[in-house]
Amino acid sequence: MKCPFCRADNDRVIDSRACQDGSAIRRRRECLSCNRRYTTYERPEESTIKVVKKDGSRAPFSRDKIRRGLERACWKRPITSRQIDNTVAAIENDVYAKYDTEVESRQLGILVMEHLRYLDEVAFVRFASVYRQFNDVQDFLEELRTILEKRPPATPH
Repeated sequence: MKCPFCRADNDRVIDSRACQDGSAIRRRRECLSCNRRYTTYERPEESTIKVVKKDGSRAPFSRDKIRRGLERACWKRPITSRQIDNTVAAIENDVYAKYDTEVESRQLGILVMEHLRYLDEVAFVRFASVYRQFNDVQDFLEELRTILEKRPPATPH
């Protein structure tokens, strides 16, 4: 593994542990050339699932693209990087469990929204507003009503 700082190919593994519910291995490494430490993640290579876009074109499924979308939706929300990582891993696991070779972008968007709904309602509405292309305030209000109807009643203190 090349050091991301000095590009030397001379390191040692300091610590290895399972992460993301056992679907990846996190390794702490130390470069023996510059003595800096860095983290790497190892995941099994999955069979490539293609995302079928609205225009019919196909692109490889990208966990990085899912992560970027979640990060935008969760911007300035009390959501940690670990929560986003866990959500990305859960979405990826669902995709590989439910689909063999292809998933429609519409289905992928619904899957992301299902996970976001439980992570943070504001982030969910942000994502939904872009994904569903809300045209006006009325569209927002309808989505908020749906969220409020599905929310469990508040318990008195």
